[in-house]
Amino acid sequence: MILKRGFQAKDYYTYCEEVGCDVWSELTEIKDALYEPAGFWLPASLQHPSTSEYVQGVEVPVDYSGPIPEGYDRIELQPCLVMVFQGPPFKDEDYEAAIGSLWDIMATYDPGLYGFAWADDEAPRFQLEPQGYRGYIEGRPVRRV
Repeated sequence: MILKRGFQAKDYYTYCEEVGCDVWSELTEIKDALYEPAGFWLPASLQHPSTSEYVQGVEVPVDYSGPIPEGYDRIELQPCLVMVFQGPPFKDEDYEAAIGSLWDIMATYDPGLYGFAWADDEAPRFQLEPQGYRGYIEGRPVRRV
């Protein structure tokens, strides 16, 4: 993954205050990206000293040899299982409520019903850009129990 680290950010808003809001558009310029850019909450094992839990990045192939923008890092992610949650479509201006609603659902969701446990300490949690037509999408790492 190619990512840009913040300093103390725990969410999107403080991240933008720390590094600016142009990171997303810079990540979309990476031609060999495997998917769209995302916001990630990194586990402690992937954070550097004096860097933030929240980052923005894009996944690239493990053999990626293209350019890495100045001020960005390339890290290798270990394979993991992820449980993806998707809320219903919403009006674009209501994105904060859509995020909060899905977070409420996730807070009470028991992955143990399906033989899993949360693994936020092992792999990144991610959020895709809130786009009303598709609903808010967030993924949390899990492990089999």
